[in-house]
Amino acid sequence: MSDLTVRTAGESHGPAVVALIEGLPAGLPVDIARIDADLARRQGGYGRGGRQQIERDRAEILAGVRRGRTLPGPVVLVVRNRDARLDQAEPVFRPRPGHADLAGALGFLDADVRSILERASARETAGRVAAGALAKALLAEFGAEVLAYVVRIGPAAAEVPADLADRRRRRDASDLYSPDPRADAAMKAAIDRARDAGDTLGGIIECVAAGLPPGLGRHTQWIEKLDGRLAQAVMSIQAVKGVELGLGFAAAERPGSQVHDPILYDAALGDSPGLGFVRPTNNAGGLEGGMTNGQPVVLRAAMKPISTLARPLPSVDLRTRRPEEAAFERSDVCAAPAASVIVEAVVATELAGAMVRKFGGDSLRQMKAAYEAWRRAAQDLS
Repeated sequence: MSDLTVRTAGESHGPAVVALIEGLPAGLPVDIARIDADLARRQGGYGRGGRQQIERDRAEILAGVRRGRTLPGPVVLVVRNRDARLDQAEPVFRPRPGHADLAGALGFLDADVRSILERASARETAGRVAAGALAKALLAEFGAEVLAYVVRIGPAAAEVPADLADRRRRRDASDLYSPDPRADAAMKAAIDRARDAGDTLGGIIECVAAGLPPGLGRHTQWIEKLDGRLAQAVMSIQAVKGVELGLGFAAAERPGSQVHDPILYDAALGDSPGLGFVRPTNNAGGLEGGMTNGQPVVLRAAMKPISTLARPLPSVDLRTRRPEEAAFERSDVCAAPAASVIVEAVVATELAGAMVRKFGGDSLRQMKAAYEAWRRAAQDLS
């Protein structure tokens, strides 16, 4: 059984974005409608730009699925681009501050930054969102779910209800993907002000994964620590500049007695995902020593404002080195709602990978058998 991996290919204005997923167990149910629903959410959200009026993302399965279930081999998903004008697109010689343009031009020795921006574009994440839908399907087979939502856009912050189902209901009813309908108007107003000023806005996204067993991840090698893998996965999303788990940076301001979560045991909860071990708080965000501890995994991602501004910042022409305004490519005012869908997808993928590494077999049936055997053993550590 190989590790669960996701690789993507494709350019923003190329023919398609492709996702290659390896390591899924055979026999996993695949619902194309659920993949498409996540792709549609990724295209939505208040503050999005004109590109989303052109594209109607749908996934096609090219390999690895037969009669609605995964086969023993790689899965290949394709999302076609309607705006497929890669060869006709004009060259770009004025790099945008905050984008990959200048670093890529110097790194790859090409003054036309279109060769960089086409792949650096967040359009690539359509492939990761499609793959993430399969990861969520695998987690659901074990009673786990992942939910991400927007908690801040610019100065406007949301209050998060305690109940996870309530968060999902509110999130799904909001075009900001926020769990607080009272905050939506302030968020929209902030986006509108930025649009009128030719500016852009970022935001903060929270992601919760519930129903996970303890012991996912490893403490034995730094590269296997699950908190590190989650942070890398989320930081790899375009425009994300910070990730925190649990209390995150706030933990540095408190004494240990106000940070660490006491360990209690409730025999009545012995069949729960945490096997009866409970915590009155979850400041650790569900992760200790690089492993899940049976509490919900909680992380937040800070997304910077989009780099393409309608009123461009100063730049230079890479051919002449003379001052110019930065180039303008069709873009969003705020993509934090869309980014929350991507955060959900990559977190689900990393957590599903941890499940595969711990319980993996050739088939979903084998994986479930291994999971049940582990649960029985974990209920009696003596």
